[in-house]
Amino acid sequence: MPTDQQLRDLRSELTLPGEEPPALVAKFATGQGQLGTLAVLAAQQQRIITSDRRSLLLLATRCADAPLGAWFAGLADGESAALNTLPALAAACGATDTAAEPLPGCQAYPSYLAWLSLNGHPPAVAAALVANFTAWGGYCATLAGALRRFHGFGEEACAFFDFFAQPPTALERAAADALDPTGLTDPDIDAAREYGRLLQAYEGLFWSTLAELP
Repeated sequence: MPTDQQLRDLRSELTLPGEEPPALVAKFATGQGQLGTLAVLAAQQQRIITSDRRSLLLLATRCADAPLGAWFAGLADGESAALNTLPALAAACGATDTAAEPLPGCQAYPSYLAWLSLNGHPPAVAAALVANFTAWGGYCATLAGALRRFHGFGEEACAFFDFFAQPPTALERAAADALDPTGLTDPDIDAAREYGRLLQAYEGLFWSTLAELP
């Protein structure tokens, strides 16, 4: 089976039928979210992105002589670009503490990605990341629209969420090109399924932790 089809199938498998967005995202979609929560999100993302960028660069070095190395390095470059958009989001949300303490539930995802950067099988990690980015991108798109509609945010303040609010097509195509075009092996798919489920679970923990803030 072609790799691009395998990536689409994995994404569909990890997106449960009828799955609802996180409660926090749903609140913002109806104009009920609190901007202070997004200020905390921005502070947590500062730590997350810094960690994820290093993890992706380590993955890139583990397959530096293969096209997949350049793909991971490109993701790391994207994390750097996203990092530059956080100050505007934080300021628009009224953030006053840019060095907030890490919340365990928010930092579980980058901790697992760091583990994957050392222990994961790079092709399977790439496939799992593609599947997970689809959910994250959809949540970011919802938040960007809600912030414009209900809070009057402009382009600069929404740039962080806009950056990630991209359809999965281009990312899947680039990953498929970087992976073996003849298809991933069964062990690759099994590992990607395991990684992807855990990434999704830790992302859910990120959103539920924020939703439980006072």
